Amino acid sequence: MPLVTHEADAMVAFVGAGPGDPELLTLKAQRLIAKADTLIYADSLVSPDVCQYAKFGAATYGSAALTLEAIIDIILKAVTNGQFVVRLHSGDPSLYGAMYEQQRLLDRHAIGYFIVPGVSSVFAAAAAIGAELTVPDVAQSLILTRQAGRVPMPEKESLRSLASHHTTLCIFLSITRVRQVVEELLAGGYTPETPAVVVYRATWPDQKIIRSRLKTLVEDVKQARISRQALIMVGWAFAPIQGHEDDIEHRSHLYLPGYKHLFRGGDAIGENEE
Repeated sequence: MPLVTHEADAMVAFVGAGPGDPELLTLKAQRLIAKADTLIYADSLVSPDVCQYAKFGAATYGSAALTLEAIIDIILKAVTNGQFVVRLHSGDPSLYGAMYEQQRLLDRHAIGYFIVPGVSSVFAAAAAIGAELTVPDVAQSLILTRQAGRVPMPEKESLRSLASHHTTLCIFLSITRVRQVVEELLAGGYTPETPAVVVYRATWPDQKIIRSRLKTLVEDVKQARISRQALIMVGWAFAPIQGHEDDIEHRSHLYLPGYKHLFRGGDAIGENEE
């Protein structure tokens, strides 16, 4: 049984737990956690406080030390006993969530499931530093990626290649290779002066923020002793938060006085619908 559209038809839910702060759970996520007979959560990345919403007697498993096979075995046993399972992922399960392989094995066993989105750490990090990732006339595209490491990257997705677009880059799972990250970005065309921000454990009590530039990023990360659970964000969209712009030159067309659209100043649509 593939992905299902109705909760009543599913025995498993893949649920996004958000970046860390339990208050960033969606209402639906909280309700499903409370409904679960079995809860499997990414305990290395998800706050244990989310488990407070589990009902009394629910079986709870941390997945950090488990293999895919062990996780699926827990799910299969629970489903066989008529139990509803919540597989709780950090952030949003569709982004670096290791969900794909779990889906395929559930498909093989004809177990219905559905997916509940969560707040990604990339948006939590942007909120923490007070930045818009898509600034008019500066960056209108957002690239989410990572540096190659123990897990390789597809040939056409190297940081050097992606850097050639000169737009906002948010780089996951790469803080231990920050020197390589900087080298690749510079080789791809970013200048040493390009703003760079690192957010460590966004929304957690021990959150840290480093505001830097590519030319000083490696040393700044080293001094902060950050070696895990950090997002690297690069691009000129971050210039205002670095104190380099204090005007509103880069305005959205949506609120320009002379910009007509469906809801203001006429009935023009199409290209003006934004």
